[in-house]
Amino acid sequence: MSLRSRLSGRRKALALAGASTLVAAGLVTLPVTMAHAATQCSVTYSANQWQGGFSASLTIRNVGDPLNGWTLGFTFPNSSQRVQQGWSATWSQSGSQVTAQSMSWNGNLATGATTSIGFNGAWSGSNPAPTSFTINGTVCNGGNPTTPPTTPPTRPPTTPPTPPPTTTPPPTSTPPPGGPRVDNPYVGATGYVNPDWKAKADAEPGGSRISNNPTGVWMDRIAAINGTTGARGLRAHLDGALAQGAGYIQIVIYNLPGRDCAALASNGELGATEIDRYKTAYIDPIAAIMGDAKYRNLRIINVIEIDSLPNLITNTGSRETATPQCDTMLANGNYVNGVGYALAKLGALPNTYNYIDAGHHGWIGWDDNFGPSATLFAQAARASGSTVNNVHGFIVNTANYGILSEPYYNINSSVGGTSVRQSTWVDWNRYVDETSFAQAFRNQLVSAGFNSNVGMLIDTGRNGWGGSARPTGPGPQTNVNTFVDGGRLDRRIHLGNWCNQSGAGIGERPRAAPASGIDAYVWIKPPGESDGASREIANDEGKGFDRMCDPTYPGNARNGNNMSGALADAPLSGHWFSAQFQQLMQNAYPPL
Repeated sequence: MSLRSRLSGRRKALALAGASTLVAAGLVTLPVTMAHAATQCSVTYSANQWQGGFSASLTIRNVGDPLNGWTLGFTFPNSSQRVQQGWSATWSQSGSQVTAQSMSWNGNLATGATTSIGFNGAWSGSNPAPTSFTINGTVCNGGNPTTPPTTPPTRPPTTPPTPPPTTTPPPTSTPPPGGPRVDNPYVGATGYVNPDWKAKADAEPGGSRISNNPTGVWMDRIAAINGTTGARGLRAHLDGALAQGAGYIQIVIYNLPGRDCAALASNGELGATEIDRYKTAYIDPIAAIMGDAKYRNLRIINVIEIDSLPNLITNTGSRETATPQCDTMLANGNYVNGVGYALAKLGALPNTYNYIDAGHHGWIGWDDNFGPSATLFAQAARASGSTVNNVHGFIVNTANYGILSEPYYNINSSVGGTSVRQSTWVDWNRYVDETSFAQAFRNQLVSAGFNSNVGMLIDTGRNGWGGSARPTGPGPQTNVNTFVDGGRLDRRIHLGNWCNQSGAGIGERPRAAPASGIDAYVWIKPPGESDGASREIANDEGKGFDRMCDPTYPGNARNGNNMSGALADAPLSGHWFSAQFQQLMQNAYPPL
């Protein structure tokens, strides 16, 4: 798990002044006629903006002779507009002149091929779209650019934009027969109970009280597809769901190249450049198994690649929390293209429901992360031959501890005229819990181009925060810090703490349609499975030692240099952690 970088003083001043987040969407499409014979291309520019910042996406389409390397150029109309952070190209700016040079993996564009690139930027005064583009020095001709509107569309286009693949499209397969997808796959259906997890829970004193709940089945490495020691494979789980008479099963797709670039505990087996292996040795076999006709009436719910895309927003470039690994994944495009490939391949099956991981309120709830994350998710949903129609929804708080709702204060509360946003705990975030964040982010995703009926999931397996330490009323109104700290149910030391948190409890039990826009409360991270080892443990699973799982660690920029709050003696991530399971039951809320 990862956390956003801290807000600058300028952004805090804007927030204090009450500047609301503004979203604008613009589209510019200009055909480009190259000087070379029979070579043409087009450039499409779109942007989402908020006060002082924006995120832009550009699609280059080659409609002439093949290109072997390209350089895009354009001029910002306003001298205040600046590129701050870019992806999928080498970006540079001199004055108002911007250039983006192709990377090694997207420079060759065959006839009819496209590639998508983008950047986050800053502006003041106004933020008009560029009106002219060049490719390899040739000026764009024709086109009637449109000015970005100042308010977002209320619903996406009837047919969302579908650029051709930026990498080799997934191989096609004949999907099994089956009925049409339902709006909410959780309604009217019984979830699959993983026998492997149930056996461990039942072996714990009192574990049978919760062991019949459906949990996520994690495909966290290639070997997991066929099964590992002590854990059955994907086909065995699907067969088990049929045997149980379950209506749905939840599968976690979790093996991107360079996985979880900001946390060592959940690093994976694939190196940063192994995108082809991810496709052929991981996604393709999973899709082949899911595509077996005997599963056609089983709703297969896929949670797509947790801890991936948000890292490209919060832990890259000049951010205080940036890591070289995340910079690499931003530059090579393998998170975006990997997610797109998974969506396209799994979305081709009529009984699958893809939910992309969307972090949590303590990660992307700040203004400088909120809009850009939605824009990046939309880019990934259209990468590698996918479209937004392959995305059924999003999930928040996966494997995290964010409280469902805070009853004793909200984001509009204040003490003596001082907003709770100025408290150390909230730290200028616009959200204090997962429900308000999920509902607001859903609206942002629709504005970014996702379908208007997109649904949200909230992982409630470990966010109950009950027990004797649970507050029973508001904190003292001495100041905003005493008020927030005395009344908040989330008892973590810091929002950035994510590993095996001491004091946490089982949250709401899985159930369908619990709130507006929320498809279900789910337990995707099975309670009792560790977030990461509290010390270095040799293993063949590609999992490293992250100091955030060490209870003696005094912290880093991602958690405000606070203690980690982790439990001691934890095993590797995904392995059974009896002491944590017992504490989760003890602190469950609602109580068991």
